[in-house]
Amino acid sequence: MYPTRFSYEAPRELDEALALLREHGDEAKVLAGGQSLVPLMKLRFAAPALLVDINNVPGLGHHEVDADGNLHVGALCRHVTLERSDLLREKQPTMAAAAPLIADPIVRNRGTLVGSLCHADPQGDWASVVLALDGSIVAAGPAGRRRIPARDFVLGPFQNALAPDEIAVEAVIPAPRGTPSGGYLKLERRVGDFATVGVAVAVDTAADGRVTRAGIALTGVGGATIACADAAEALLGRSLDAEAIEEAATLAARDARPKSDHRGSAQYKRHMVHTFVVRALEGTTR
Repeated sequence: MYPTRFSYEAPRELDEALALLREHGDEAKVLAGGQSLVPLMKLRFAAPALLVDINNVPGLGHHEVDADGNLHVGALCRHVTLERSDLLREKQPTMAAAAPLIADPIVRNRGTLVGSLCHADPQGDWASVVLALDGSIVAAGPAGRRRIPARDFVLGPFQNALAPDEIAVEAVIPAPRGTPSGGYLKLERRVGDFATVGVAVAVDTAADGRVTRAGIALTGVGGATIACADAAEALLGRSLDAEAIEEAATLAARDARPKSDHRGSAQYKRHMVHTFVVRALEGTTR
């Protein structure tokens, strides 16, 4: 199928893009990588009257660490850039583990982390990673910029907290509170498929090996990305021994809300959540 007729603008400044959104409201959609929006348009599940292409807007392609150790990922930073990033491997191992598992190479060449977050697909991989890392999304609008915590950003399937006249300009991951470790494990039927089960684990540890911060989040086992707050809290102040890992894995599996379908039974998916949490946490102790 072909998309319905639409207008197209390619502003060269952020203020110009915001002005177009103010003028057209809900009838306009922002285009960055287009790997989610364009397929929806071709299927006519989305029919915006105007596409606002921000690829010519300067200053949005970055991924960098600021003086306080916070990681900033701009709205035009591609998945493939993060996949190849030495900075991520050094500073954010959970993100480094997830980047090569995003969709397939074609999508990774054009798609963006921020665009994936805005798409708010319950099976989106980056959402659980950013949630586990207690990240946030920076929105620019008529009143300036505001930071929206990842836990508050997704309002429902394919619904985010952006106003019609706002653009998500970057994601921010706070600096680790110790030595960072973790991973992202994904069960998929074939390369590039949506996750049957996805588990993001991010842990910071002190010099004595005790956990100073923890985050665990799930993809594909509920109507939205799931933050496993009890599982993460169970790790705080403890060493990652077998008892602590088993408790966290059990609590995370309890938080999962899977449904039986052609990908597997609910029981199987819950079991895989438990298995992936154990594997990810055991991997941080090696």
